[in-house]
Amino acid sequence: MAVRWIPWRWIIRRAARAYGVMDPLTLAARMRRFSQPSEVAEPIELLRAGIVFHARGLVNTRAIQHNLDWVWPYWVVRQFDPADLSFVPRAFSFSHVNLTHRNWTAVGLPDCSELPIVDPRALFTPLHDGWSIDCWLLRRGGEPLLLSRTEQVEQFLELEPTIAVVTRADAGDHGLSLRAEVVREDGIAHARLSAQAHGAPGDRLVFSIRPYNPEGIQFIDRLAPTSRRDGILVNGRVAACMQPTPRSLHFETYERGDVFHALEETADADDTEGVSCSVGMATGAAVFVLDGEGHGEARIDVPLENRREQRVSVPLDWPSAYQDAAGLEIPDDRLRFLFDAARASLVLHSVDEIVPGPYTYRRFWFRDACLIAHALLAAGYTERARQALDRFPAHQKATGYFQSQEGEWDSNGQVLWAYGRFCAITGEAPREEWLDAIHRAVGWLRRKRLPSDAGAGIAGLLPAGFSAEHLGPNDYYYWDDWWAIAGLEEATRLLEAGGRPDAAERARTTARDFREAIDASLATVPRERCGGAMPAAPFRRMDAGAVGTLVCDYPLRLTPAGDEAVLTTVEYLMKNTFHNGGFFQNMIHSGINPYLTLDIAQTLLRAGQPERAWELTRTVADLATPTGQWPEAVHPHTGGGCMGDGQHVWAAAEWLMIMRALFVREEEGALVIGSGLRPEWLEGDGPLSFGPTGTPFGPVTVRFERTSDGWTAAVEGQWHDAPPRLYCAVPGRQATELPPDARAVAIEPAAA
Repeated sequence: MAVRWIPWRWIIRRAARAYGVMDPLTLAARMRRFSQPSEVAEPIELLRAGIVFHARGLVNTRAIQHNLDWVWPYWVVRQFDPADLSFVPRAFSFSHVNLTHRNWTAVGLPDCSELPIVDPRALFTPLHDGWSIDCWLLRRGGEPLLLSRTEQVEQFLELEPTIAVVTRADAGDHGLSLRAEVVREDGIAHARLSAQAHGAPGDRLVFSIRPYNPEGIQFIDRLAPTSRRDGILVNGRVAACMQPTPRSLHFETYERGDVFHALEETADADDTEGVSCSVGMATGAAVFVLDGEGHGEARIDVPLENRREQRVSVPLDWPSAYQDAAGLEIPDDRLRFLFDAARASLVLHSVDEIVPGPYTYRRFWFRDACLIAHALLAAGYTERARQALDRFPAHQKATGYFQSQEGEWDSNGQVLWAYGRFCAITGEAPREEWLDAIHRAVGWLRRKRLPSDAGAGIAGLLPAGFSAEHLGPNDYYYWDDWWAIAGLEEATRLLEAGGRPDAAERARTTARDFREAIDASLATVPRERCGGAMPAAPFRRMDAGAVGTLVCDYPLRLTPAGDEAVLTTVEYLMKNTFHNGGFFQNMIHSGINPYLTLDIAQTLLRAGQPERAWELTRTVADLATPTGQWPEAVHPHTGGGCMGDGQHVWAAAEWLMIMRALFVREEEGALVIGSGLRPEWLEGDGPLSFGPTGTPFGPVTVRFERTSDGWTAAVEGQWHDAPPRLYCAVPGRQATELPPDARAVAIEPAAA
């Protein structure tokens, strides 16, 4: 009890004055004034992640800039080079972090939850947040081939028969080809890096164990040869084994410098003992010598688990994972590849709980999981989506709050919406355990709303919160309320279907009250402040955060297609927040955001503006990496990732959804067919198709084929009940309603 009476605030302030620093309590109070009062200043989960992130950045500050003679990863080479566009001055940087090339690609298996990553120059990080493996070619009579310092490097993603990232550098008389993948041998998954080199006889191919990854330093305290000297034991726990057996092994401590320099000084000396490094910057190398014809091959394997990997009842190989999934057939090879890569990314990141990235974001958020689960349903991965939704109740509090991050009020609406979409698309009734969770979630939304006397503009809305963190400081975000309405409407249908009429009526009433509260709130927004557009929150001026308010249009369809306020908001964003053809999120992300750009494209497509929607879609395609991935935000000059995970699965989900929308989308009890097809695609010989894809009416495949007389449209549906209206609206063709069993219906050119 006495502890509660200790004058902590006085002690902290007196200590701050004694040391001549700013009073942290005063600073915190000042910072809180920039946001609306909220019960949670910022989710502790995000604070924890930020502390970890910048703790590594502080280590980077000490380790990198004083040792620029080391071989560093690609992002360091670019970001620390004053002659490079990626250069970032460091004088007043609190920590040195990757701000210019946050790009990597995951490899894996459909039933393996481990996700090794590969950076743009083949730096291979086999274990989550672990050390890495680099590969070099050391030439006897020339400069070494170090991919992180090499300008001309080719990298691409293979999707069949398994996912692999291939990286090549060819300088004519010498070169390297690397292949990163995950393989299963004897029931155990291994991360594998295979290398092929060509050069002069006697040149050396090297696998080097590196104490860093694409985020920065990752400590290695001990390195030693394996018992059979066929690999390197890292930190006494993980054995990186090689075939064939290396010619020699080499190890260095931080005090002695990078092992790279030791290899420059010696040819065949072999370390037999290994090293311990008090700094945690041990480096190691395994050397293979090119044969008499100047060729060399080697591979290195790192076990991902020591037991059989079969966590879920999903296919064990990639051909099986692609079977029966939605497919895309268009004449644009690049767009089709991006679709295939996005589909594979969804599979990779949904083995256990859905995660929105393989590294920085390899943790659970309801926001990402619900949208990714929706894309899984659209792609035909029903069981993966079901597995994800089965796990949701484990995150629900006794209050009914679906919490992944404290203080974010959008999650309950998103979960209810996801449950509703699953049952609608599959035609299944909700499970009892889902209904229990749904019932509790509706109760939480009813209790969480602000009272009717809370004040003009906010009465009846959800409280101020952190919401989608890229919208700005704590505020009364419309994003949260639109999700609540959509979720409650889905909950109404689910509870009715589950035989709980009283609970369904409470959900219906709450949805109606939310809608009235939003309408009343928007009516208080002065037109002179927002010009008829919808701000992010009632008291906000128009800014980039308004992009969140557009959720009412896509994906929720709570407003009519082409709604005036929605389109006015879009016009504001395109005029004031776009850069190089994409939505530039000024807040936090400070980069071009692929998935939010695609969301705006969906709104334009829905509004009957396919050409403008296509321009945004093409911009996002151009932002993709050579391996078909998008970071969360793209640096406007380097084209590299500047925010979030280097492979952002929400972006992959939105790419799949926009490709689907070109062929089929839902609208007012109907399916709109072909409204995003490109006129140039209809100049070729086709065919064009998408499907089978899940819809609330049943799985559908849409196909367009050229005949001697023109083009025909066909819709193959396995309807749950009565077939929907099929409205064909191909740009440049006459709009027409198709029969429910449409087979080869001619689509005529529009009248001049």
